[in-house]
Amino acid sequence: MYLKEDALDIKFGCAVGKRLGKAHVRNRGRRILRAAFVQFEKKLIPGLRIVLTLKEDGLDAKTQDIAEELEKLFRRKKLFAAQKI
Repeated sequence: MYLKEDALDIKFGCAVGKRLGKAHVRNRGRRILRAAFVQFEKKLIPGLRIVLTLKEDGLDAKTQDIAEELEKLFRRKKLFAAQKI
């Protein structure tokens, strides 16, 4: 989910539900999401407010796999600064 605002910064949040596992499993999921998001943070248009969630399949994925999926998502939603909106 995302929201565009008239701001210069990008705010990011991530959520991993309790149904996906114990605390250490959910924390790993949040770490993976944050690490994948950092790769694209400077390439996104300013003023975005983004909330990412992780599904059960994502808990077994590597950071690079999540990053590839995020890139596809950001391109499809035209959130990169170099793309026409």
